[in-house]
Amino acid sequence: MNKKLHILNGDSIAHIFSKTSIQGDLIIWREMLCDGFLHKNVGSDEFWKKRYTFFEEEMGIAKIEYFDKTIKEIIKLEDVCDYDEIVLWFEYDLFCQVNLMALCVYLLKYFRKNINYYLVCAGHERGKQYLQTLSDYSPIEYQTLYKNKIKLTRNDFLFAQQCWEIYVTNDLQELKQFEFKKNVKFEYLQLAMDQHLQRFSGQNGLNQIENQILEIINSGISNKNAIVKELLRWQQKETVYGFGDLQYFLYLKKLRNFYSVKNEIITLNNKGKELMR
Repeated sequence: MNKKLHILNGDSIAHIFSKTSIQGDLIIWREMLCDGFLHKNVGSDEFWKKRYTFFEEEMGIAKIEYFDKTIKEIIKLEDVCDYDEIVLWFEYDLFCQVNLMALCVYLLKYFRKNINYYLVCAGHERGKQYLQTLSDYSPIEYQTLYKNKIKLTRNDFLFAQQCWEIYVTNDLQELKQFEFKKNVKFEYLQLAMDQHLQRFSGQNGLNQIENQILEIINSGISNKNAIVKELLRWQQKETVYGFGDLQYFLYLKKLRNFYSVKNEIITLNNKGKELMR
């Protein structure tokens, strides 16, 4: 039998995957590279230093916790030469697509011709109105997802590396001009990067997410948990960010100059009200 490795996009998916009959070892990619300091050389010392700094300073996560949960898992990929088949399990949204690019860059370092690489990427599903996540499938349906996996070649990994480097550079014009849809195997990269462009500041100096936060506060929702809940609802209906609540709490924190807090009640201050006019 072939020795298989499945790289999953999160712990919740690992829980579902454990209930399937699909054989193979698991590695969980626990990162959120759509936010924070980045370096194009994924897995380098400089890369990890930047991620340490981001999680410690911005997220309040200690270095040892980040190392134990994230780095210890990811560096297992250095031993992929023992496998005959590697399958990447990801989703359509910005959160996942950025992680997918980085994973491809990391795997390219250890690429072996005798290993078969595949991608399972949840998104469009015939008969479904909305894009699907891996959480929308039952353990039995994972068999179909696995059966329909897409073969990846070294050229595909090189394309992902090119996309990653453009993303890390984060130049507005370059992001607009580059055709992320050139490689049909990465079906959702263009969609994700179009969403990423909405994170650049607009005419009022704030981006789409920041403006949405102020609009939610302006509507009368004044509790931070309720604000984030509303953001997650908005995200699901109108965007493909795929962010978690921790990321939105971080965005809310960064907007502190535009609102006041009294007895845990959040209201726009004069500066925030001015932007909403």
